[in-house]
Amino acid sequence: MDTVGERRITYDARGLAEPNAEVPHVSEIDGGRAVFDAADLTTRQINLELRSLIYEQGIRDVTVRNPGAKHSIGVGILQRCKIRYEGSLGYFGLGVIDGPEIVVTGRVGWSVCENMMSGVVVIEKNAGSLTGAAIRGGDLVVKGGVGARTWIDQKGGTIMVGGNAGSMTGFMMQRGRQIICGDVGDGLGDSMYDGTLYVAGKVKSLGIDCVPGEWTDADTELIERKFRMYGLDKPDSFQKFVCGKQLYNYDNLEPSEKKLVI
Repeated sequence: MDTVGERRITYDARGLAEPNAEVPHVSEIDGGRAVFDAADLTTRQINLELRSLIYEQGIRDVTVRNPGAKHSIGVGILQRCKIRYEGSLGYFGLGVIDGPEIVVTGRVGWSVCENMMSGVVVIEKNAGSLTGAAIRGGDLVVKGGVGARTWIDQKGGTIMVGGNAGSMTGFMMQRGRQIICGDVGDGLGDSMYDGTLYVAGKVKSLGIDCVPGEWTDADTELIERKFRMYGLDKPDSFQKFVCGKQLYNYDNLEPSEKKLVI
């Protein structure tokens, strides 16, 4: 194993290196794999170390030990790679990612994977509220439970929850799939425009324009495939919910009103 010494690196909005910022490089690198301990690093130092490994050095398998539930960890990773966080993350972790395969062995706080574009994220324990907000693609798997307003404004992808989900789950959902193995709170799918919700447990109440859907062979294939992919125990049965399309009123607006909405 080699230990990388200290260097000065920052990154611009495109992920390209810039000089003159002091960043401690603490990774142990063995071939295409790297490991570093984040216990004594700031959020900025952790993220810069990740970017250096992935963008500069071409490492495609990184383990981050002791992230310490720090906020905004691992955001903006736009490369195909594997990242393992051994511990818990704070608020706004793993946002705006496109391509990586990520495992978090602990818990995560609010708004994990916000605006995720593609890739796979597996969280071994619970996640906070606003999980997967505005997610556009990929698979997000939470083996524990999730908080309120999970997957608000979802635009694509598949989200799976092994436990319960809080109130207003799937609010303003536009596309994609949600598979929930436990119970769900008030307002499931409120104001959704499209997409599909699968719930194995009890639903406290449906939101506006969320209605039961007709089960098809495609639904069975999807459920079987996703549970097989992630080695999860599949409940015996699911309920399916879709949009009732009673809120599709844009065509009834006057042209001037429609222009403001669009």
